[in-house]
Amino acid sequence: MIRYTCDRCKRDIDPSTDLRYIVTVEIEAAGEADVTDLVDEVDHLEELQEMLQASDEICAAVFDDDLYQRKQFDLCKCCFQQYIRNPLARDTSAAMGYSKN
Repeated sequence: MIRYTCDRCKRDIDPSTDLRYIVTVEIEAAGEADVTDLVDEVDHLEELQEMLQASDEICAAVFDDDLYQRKQFDLCKCCFQQYIRNPLARDTSAAMGYSKN
């Protein structure tokens, strides 16, 4: 029998009686396209050849933790409800803009 625990509160999750939520987070590095590379007279075959030659470097970069990560978490019902209300775990009092008086 597979044993599940909530990755947030460490509570046991019984799959026969409890709901188990799987949260998957994908993180990708974002870059901006260089506008100067957009030229009307582009040799597409030459570009394709260059991309094929650099494929080993491209594959290594794609799997680099700084560029892409995928995480998966099991949550119990209570922790899922808290996560869905505040997925980035931001301080709610700061978001409302209360003064420090």
